[in-house]
Amino acid sequence: MTTDLGHPTVLDPASAREVLLAAPRGYCAGVDRAVITVEKALDLYGPPVYVRKQIVHNTHVVANLESRGAIFVEELHEVPQGETVVFSAHGVSPAVHLEAAQRSLKTIDATCPLVTKVHYEARRFASDDYDILLIGHAGHEEVEGTAGEAPDHIQLVQSPDDVAHVEVRDPAKVAWLSQTTLSVDETLEIVAAIRKRFPLLTDPPSDDICYATQNRQLAVKEISPPADLVLVVGSRNSSNSVRLVEVALETGAGAAYLVDDLTEIEEAWLDGVRLVSVTSGASVPEDLVEGVLKFLAERGFPNARAVHSAEESLTFALPPELRRDMHLASPS
Repeated sequence: MTTDLGHPTVLDPASAREVLLAAPRGYCAGVDRAVITVEKALDLYGPPVYVRKQIVHNTHVVANLESRGAIFVEELHEVPQGETVVFSAHGVSPAVHLEAAQRSLKTIDATCPLVTKVHYEARRFASDDYDILLIGHAGHEEVEGTAGEAPDHIQLVQSPDDVAHVEVRDPAKVAWLSQTTLSVDETLEIVAAIRKRFPLLTDPPSDDICYATQNRQLAVKEISPPADLVLVVGSRNSSNSVRLVEVALETGAGAAYLVDDLTEIEEAWLDGVRLVSVTSGASVPEDLVEGVLKFLAERGFPNARAVHSAEESLTFALPPELRRDMHLASPS
């Protein structure tokens, strides 16, 4: 289905139609770790294993895990006392950890280590008595978890316009953090607006936007300018997938759509289209991308040609509490 050239593709002017495939795309290290955590927990403890919120923001991943015995809940009061519960990749606040302990729940924390880093930064800035401006989207689980680390110190900023309404105690002690799945360009625009108002703004020790989010946005920037149509495979509640559609349009794609799978592609989108570019969000299994490529192939589009913009080799160890139990359960 894919011809992997190993270098940026050169379009064949004689070809009537082209398909470009972003690389990297799909699962990041944090998502892979979170999904495997639930799978291993089911194997080790047997169903049911409860998961607070969606383990990652993809409807197909959630449905597959449900079919294996995972039960997804919104809040911990839905988990029977003493049962096992996995915290999603997006992270939770200290209040959630406390509630789990009070209800004698066995917890497995599948928070992405890059999100955990932001939690640490929030605690550190708060301990130094900074006002923290958290760039992100209201209601997103990651934002709720990070804000819960220092609720008296954190204010949410969703756009440059929000900056005018921020009130701080000391303009010399203001720091910013961000949700890890935002658009890099949008985040930098908001940071610039904050810095214009608070010139002594303190930056986090390292960029909060995760490597996978940045790489996938870079990849879509490479395949979007020549594209008549960009298809981003991902669920609508996936922040990083939604951002890929926005980035595609901002960098010149004729049209761009977010689809959960091939069934959501409308035939009319292909009318008059010569070049289709395809990518996927960081929580999307590769088989869903293959389904989209098959859909295109059946309608006269050739095998996709991969455009490489970055290489990824990062992996994360499974949560320590799960590794401990796996070790105890293994034959000596």
